[in-house]
Amino acid sequence: MISRSLFAPVSGIAVFLLLALPAGAEKVHDRPKAVVELFTSQGCAQCPPADALLTSLAEEGDVIALAYHVDYWDYVGWEDTFGKADYSDRQRAYAKSWGSSRIYTPQMVVNGDKGVVGSRRNEVHGALDRATLPLSVDITRQDDMLKIAVPPNADFGNAVVWLVTYLDRADVAIDKGENAGKTMVYTQVVTGRQALGMWESATGADLKLPLPEMLAENTGMAVIVQQEKDGLPGPILGAAAFER
Repeated sequence: MISRSLFAPVSGIAVFLLLALPAGAEKVHDRPKAVVELFTSQGCAQCPPADALLTSLAEEGDVIALAYHVDYWDYVGWEDTFGKADYSDRQRAYAKSWGSSRIYTPQMVVNGDKGVVGSRRNEVHGALDRATLPLSVDITRQDDMLKIAVPPNADFGNAVVWLVTYLDRADVAIDKGENAGKTMVYTQVVTGRQALGMWESATGADLKLPLPEMLAENTGMAVIVQQEKDGLPGPILGAAAFER
């Protein structure tokens, strides 16, 4: 469940900027057909094929790919360097929203609506072939600010606007657990997630984000508009991403 006290005003976020983020080789993904969330772990022997598949999906251009590293594999002897209990809880919340108590790795969730085994390429691409995001999320850089605009749409109920930060690549030498002795390359690694405010179907949402603060230790950020029901995650309506 989301605490309303976490919300910043949808009209914007005021922050004093102490650093400048130079313009240059930047990528904006503002017309994706899908957000793919991979629940994975460095301690899971079955996860590397799914990690590699997520990397290829991120390169397709019409998919926003995000890797959530869970912590429930840490018991095998290797503590995932990116694992967080919050990400395990997010996966459990998805399962609960679908009437299930079962979670597993690797799992990919497409647009918050369908979960598939993350290493089964045909299942993943089958879900993506049917995927669509009905809301446009326009993302524009203006000096050291990122402007986000999500238009109104009366066809849908209100939704939460989320900010997800990530690293495009991380190399990890694993000493213990099921992948002991391997050096793995991980991509699209989620480093943080926070609620920014509400998207209202009647008025839409306009936000401004300070780039230097948001990308201080990250290489990318995704803005995701996702519905909720009874405090559990529902369908993703729209998304955009910015990478430096």
